[in-house]
Amino acid sequence: MPESSYTILVVDDHEHNRELLCRRLVRQGYRVATAADGHEALQYLEDHAADLVLLDISMPGMDGYQVLDRLKRDAQWRDIPVLMVTAIDDTDSVARCIELGADDYLTRPVNTRLLEARVNACLNKRRLREQEQNYLRQIRAEQKRADDLLYDLLPHSVVQELKATGTVRPRRFHNVGVLFCDIVGFTAYCDERDPEEVVHRLQALFERFEQVVVQHGMEKIKTVGDCFLATAGLLARVDNPVLCCVRCGADMIEAARALDTGWEVRVGIHVGPVVAGLAGKRQYSFDLWGDTLNTAARVEKASAPGTIAVSGPAWQHIADLCRGESLGYMPLKGKPGLEVFRFKRFLALPDE
Repeated sequence: MPESSYTILVVDDHEHNRELLCRRLVRQGYRVATAADGHEALQYLEDHAADLVLLDISMPGMDGYQVLDRLKRDAQWRDIPVLMVTAIDDTDSVARCIELGADDYLTRPVNTRLLEARVNACLNKRRLREQEQNYLRQIRAEQKRADDLLYDLLPHSVVQELKATGTVRPRRFHNVGVLFCDIVGFTAYCDERDPEEVVHRLQALFERFEQVVVQHGMEKIKTVGDCFLATAGLLARVDNPVLCCVRCGADMIEAARALDTGWEVRVGIHVGPVVAGLAGKRQYSFDLWGDTLNTAARVEKASAPGTIAVSGPAWQHIADLCRGESLGYMPLKGKPGLEVFRFKRFLALPDE
């Protein structure tokens, strides 16, 4: 930055001293302002910006020590460098000024070359401070962007644990409602349309699904292709995880119908224990594992377009709250068949 861009405030109660310093500083290319005492100096700084203060010590009313102390205690002024210019030439005074935060100390009579060197050194410090502050602002902005991305990718509590410990401890959770929502005929839809249109419409639907999930106190886990996975009662307690999933699934069906794509979705719900944790090292993914997840995915495949299928164990949680019909028993590999119900409508529900 050129010298003419800097403003230096000269504070001295002797007019001759102020004028002498002003002439020398102006010849060096600086803009100069003056104050005859400490109160006038502080008032000037309230109304104007200064890049450097040249400050005398012996002044009536408010001496240089008091002005310096006030400058360094005030957040709006503490970064302004202060060069003491005084006739007091003793070690105690120098030490006191340095302790109060002065950047340098110069005694009278002032040598012109020494004044120029000290002023340049103080302004260089200011430049470095400004660069440091700019770097810190950039770092904070980058950190915020990184945090925002993490919160978009992972549940809030998972991000907090990851930031605090550098890892997320895998856990087993019980009585978790698991919801799968899948778009019917999505592959054929993709084959008939441009990729940009497909991704745009899928993004719009998934954004609406995310809003619905939050409205019902659930957690989005991930999307796989055109399939949306969410849970209830995993990271935040809810009274009835299955009921949350059914309500959410009903709203998902309506959200899909509200788009002009002609899409129908089908929803499958199961409840039980799951293992949850972070997968991957370079690209984090919060995921679920276990039989509950696999069963929920199979139940979703058993549902018809525009309907919600609920496993028998999950239906027991909402049998008194919903009307439905049995779809019979679904075969499971290596296990007895699982009864599946189709949700039809809600009965009288407890208050939200």
